[in-house]
Amino acid sequence: MQDSIKVRKALLSVSDKSGIEDLARFLADIGVEIVSTGGTANAISSAGIKVTEISDTSGFPEILDGRVKTLHPAVFGPILFSRANEEHLAELRRLGMEAIDLVVVNLYPFESVAPTGDFDKCIDFIDIGGHSLIRAAAKNHQYVAVAASPADYELLKAEISENSGATSLRFRRGQAAKAYAATSQYDSAIFEWMSKSETDEFPEIRVFQSRLKEKLRYGENPHQAAAVYLRHDRPGAVASARQHQGKPPGYNNLADADAAFKLVSEFEPEESAACAIIKHCIPCGAAIADSCQGAFRNALNCDRLSAFGGVVAFNRSLDGETAALILDIFTEIVIAPEIERSALEAFRARPDTRILSTGGKFCPAATEFEIKQISGGYLAQDADASSVNGFSLKVVTDRAPSPRQKDDLIFAWKIAKHAKSNAVILASDGATRGIGAGQTSRVDAAKMAAWKLKSRLGEDARRKVERDKSLVAASDAFFPFSDGIEVVAEAGAEAVIQPGGSVRDGEIIDEANKRGLAMVFSGIRNFRH
Repeated sequence: MQDSIKVRKALLSVSDKSGIEDLARFLADIGVEIVSTGGTANAISSAGIKVTEISDTSGFPEILDGRVKTLHPAVFGPILFSRANEEHLAELRRLGMEAIDLVVVNLYPFESVAPTGDFDKCIDFIDIGGHSLIRAAAKNHQYVAVAASPADYELLKAEISENSGATSLRFRRGQAAKAYAATSQYDSAIFEWMSKSETDEFPEIRVFQSRLKEKLRYGENPHQAAAVYLRHDRPGAVASARQHQGKPPGYNNLADADAAFKLVSEFEPEESAACAIIKHCIPCGAAIADSCQGAFRNALNCDRLSAFGGVVAFNRSLDGETAALILDIFTEIVIAPEIERSALEAFRARPDTRILSTGGKFCPAATEFEIKQISGGYLAQDADASSVNGFSLKVVTDRAPSPRQKDDLIFAWKIAKHAKSNAVILASDGATRGIGAGQTSRVDAAKMAAWKLKSRLGEDARRKVERDKSLVAASDAFFPFSDGIEVVAEAGAEAVIQPGGSVRDGEIIDEANKRGLAMVFSGIRNFRH
């Protein structure tokens, strides 16, 4: 296997023409012969650089409106032949073909047109020739270098300069791996678009497209390596959020930011400001109010101790007054759809705090899947887009909740949906008052919520809850025994929302009636493991 290969002839055919003129000039200056296609050839020749049309090399014109231009033996033979094979060399000489040592190709931007839903346009943007050229060069990387992205041009020029006009095997192999990653990503995007029309949302083969955004300092723990990959670069996606200041976020930071932002996205910003404070992907507090300031104060008041070092999320643009309040407690990340200039100026007092904006609320796409790795495979499910409203709730007790209680029940249900199971939420006036989550029994979750209500909730808020008798409780799954109802009732809850469906539902309802509680069934379980 030959290590150093002199670059004498290069094929350039790109959709994204950024940087191609500079690269072509570099190659021409060192005596490399350039062959190219259509628009790329025009761009190069317009810059005064000598270029040969690929049709002159192949002896065959472009046909079918450019659908076929490089798919010819005279193009692929000079790329794919083995330079260690005498029969290959003799055959190339007999056919009058010269070796191509470098292939620079990038593909039609299929991913940018797929969201339009325009079928004909999507079909036209499925690259065939470019895809084949990249794979051919990568396959024969023993002798041929490939660059499938403008991001590689500077690396390519440095390699050729350092090796006196040649490329090394190590470089070619690395570029080949990148090339196959690029074509794999491309095919995945096409698969994802085509699979939308499939009736089976879980086909026999499932391909998930992603690309590296950045490597992280470490993973969940310092001894674990980690990175973040992008699947969907769109508004509301935490992975593609814009960072305005602060240290690079870590693995745990991003996991918490994602959990927090998904929670606040349950609430429409036009109706109310929502704030969630998250630690270890579990809510420390959450609230809705007329303003971000009010929502933050009420969310923080639920459990100020746990909120230390957490992630704070909003569903509205974050203003300077609210930012000033956040400065009173150590916060790892603040995330919102937009960050106002006044807020950015306030956060300069805490330069290490990471400030992220997503450009919009989180809305799970129709093709969005939640993926969890298990040994030997993956678990995949569609996102939990469940919702409840006042009309979908079934009153099962003698007493019905008041309109105010019904609003708080729906609020508490949304928080329980985003808390780790088993979860029980105590809430009133659009704010969490006690959160029990991540417990192995439901009664323990209820006890934790009651304990936090008594020990962590601010004194003024606790007195108001006791005075107004406005407390409600939500459970992410049914109560299997009446002991959980007993705990939340003794904590002061006047109304309860739960999915229902237990074999002991009758006992649970009887206990609620005995204690004068209003209870509604949502019919929806929201486990979160």
